[in-house]
Amino acid sequence: MSHMMVAHPYFGVFLFLVVTVLAFTATTVLARWVSRKLARLDTEKLKLTIYECGPEVTKQPNKISAQFYLFALLFILFDVEIIFMFPWAIDFKVLGWFGFAEMILFILLLAIGFIYAWKKGALEWHSIK
Repeated sequence: MSHMMVAHPYFGVFLFLVVTVLAFTATTVLARWVSRKLARLDTEKLKLTIYECGPEVTKQPNKISAQFYLFALLFILFDVEIIFMFPWAIDFKVLGWFGFAEMILFILLLAIGFIYAWKKGALEWHSIK
């Protein structure tokens, strides 16, 4: 029976998969253990030290608005839309009516997302006070 298992055409692939999973798990566990043993736990002093000749670091509250995050997400959303439109425009004649209907559906879904973001006020710029 063992001769039959070794003679199977995918036995080498299975063995390679098992060895890879074991090596990945062992490497991850070892790296986590080593990093916890070697990590410095007093990094707060390091973060408050003066860097080269700059001013002394002072703690201040975070004043970054979530509006920047929303704008970045919307930018990426519509940037990806444009990226998908270029190949469609190049192969427009090849895709025919099916490609046209797909792009109309794609633009419609993005328009719904844009209207939703607009109604939620994600496009209005709020000042930080």
